[in-house]
Amino acid sequence: MSDNRRSRAITEGVQRTPNRAMLRAVGFGDEDFTKPIIGIANAYSNLTPCNDGLDVLSKRVADAIKFAGGMPQLYGTITIADGISMGTEGMKYSLVSREVIADSIETVTNGQSMDGVVTVGGCDKNMPGAMIAMARLNVPSLFVYGGTIQPGHLDGEDLTIVSAFEAVGQYSAGKIDAARLLEVERNACPGPGSCGGMYTANTMSSVIEAIGMSLMGSSTMAAVDAEKVENAYQSGLAAVHAVRNQILPSQIITRKALENAITLIMATGGSTNAVLHLLAIAHAAHVELSIDDFERIRGRVPVICDLKPSGRYVATDLHKVGGTPQVLKILLSQGLIHGDALTITGQTLAEQLKDIPSTPATDQNVIRQWHEPLYEQGHLAILRGNLAEEGCVAKISGVKKPVITGPARVFESEEECLDVILKGGIQPGDVIVIRYEGPKGGPGMREMLSPTSAIIGAGLGDSVALITDGRFSGGTYGMCVGHIAPEAAVGGTIALVQEGDSLTIDAYQRLIQLNISAADLAARRAAWTPRPARYRRGVLAKFAKLVASASLGAVTDLED
Repeated sequence: MSDNRRSRAITEGVQRTPNRAMLRAVGFGDEDFTKPIIGIANAYSNLTPCNDGLDVLSKRVADAIKFAGGMPQLYGTITIADGISMGTEGMKYSLVSREVIADSIETVTNGQSMDGVVTVGGCDKNMPGAMIAMARLNVPSLFVYGGTIQPGHLDGEDLTIVSAFEAVGQYSAGKIDAARLLEVERNACPGPGSCGGMYTANTMSSVIEAIGMSLMGSSTMAAVDAEKVENAYQSGLAAVHAVRNQILPSQIITRKALENAITLIMATGGSTNAVLHLLAIAHAAHVELSIDDFERIRGRVPVICDLKPSGRYVATDLHKVGGTPQVLKILLSQGLIHGDALTITGQTLAEQLKDIPSTPATDQNVIRQWHEPLYEQGHLAILRGNLAEEGCVAKISGVKKPVITGPARVFESEEECLDVILKGGIQPGDVIVIRYEGPKGGPGMREMLSPTSAIIGAGLGDSVALITDGRFSGGTYGMCVGHIAPEAAVGGTIALVQEGDSLTIDAYQRLIQLNISAADLAARRAAWTPRPARYRRGVLAKFAKLVASASLGAVTDLED
């Protein structure tokens, strides 16, 4: 273990007596002062089903650390329930919570000079927040995922939380009645666990497994299954092994590991949020990564998993047919991932996958055979043009019309847009623009699941596009383009779009464009003035002052 960590320091002389005295009060005995001290950052809360079971898992991690000869110390970190805050001012705190989680884990682990840390998390920002912290700390670290939710059921149909959002749009469009809407709500979320499709939580848990910072097979387990509790115990044992062998995040979170993660995202149809979060994780780990790397990898990786939101199956279905390890082994056999990347176990990724078949079972449809992909190329496209000089992210899987030119329908907030959609004010061919929802302008870069679900529910998913400097939920699908940078709040071109302007989105050409002359665009830019900050004090004000562009991961510690 490192010489500057507390477990070594407390044996160095009588000056440490006060430290020992305080630790005795929380259960330390004489023999415990030379053991590695491993923090357990516990994101338990009953705010959300994603985090409801984490206390049990954290205690199981602690049991394993003690058994293996370490000393566990539990402390709390926060969560925001994205699905509950969606469509409200509260959603502005979601991305902010990623930074608060990272800062809190860094603060406690370094403040108490711990030898290692295990983070137990569930909801969307728990995973990237933990990874950012572990990369910064660079002490032996491991992530434990709380697990995915089981699908809900109604009349033979699998439901997820996105089903409830889409039902609102269906009700507003007169396609279902109030009784049906209530039944969807009652059945969508049957118990603990993170949202069930390949939405942001399951995308990021899979990413962490692909990087090598969690145990193999853990990212698609159901929260309520006994194997998840056993996985927590095994993770505690692995954490002690990592401390004793000094297996560090800097050895694991490498360029190769991040490329493996991007490759997995493309193969599984993962969330657009993964782009933002991987850029932030790379920044914390001092690894070069840009949005162009996503586009480069997209071009050579097919989508082989038929998963919601644009597919048919949920994460528990993927788990039954081999989970993330099966997908990784297929990609490894095709030469698309780096098998020599190190994992938290001390083994390489290839060593971890050696007993996994190179092809998926033929009696299932969740993972397609390599020669029969769902899509020939990855689904997350990076678009550029005069509307997004720094780039933006489009999820193009399942889009029937990947090219659209239409009139701009401009809205200054998510709420303003949603109201018009629900009242039937959007027509086929429209290009919806929601702006001043970026990292600084929101602030907080809200997810637009409510308006995108309302569009789908109203039957406009194949005929309407939506662009924003905000984000999208992992549950979003259709012609939706987010993370537009520069954002409106800093004078990006999206701030200059006027109602009725012609806009073009072309996924084939990776183009997003405002169709006006360069002279007109320059005149509008000269006339533009920034808006006053929406928040002047508190955490949102601090975030708005510190946050970098979405094209850089919306990090808050960018060097000058």
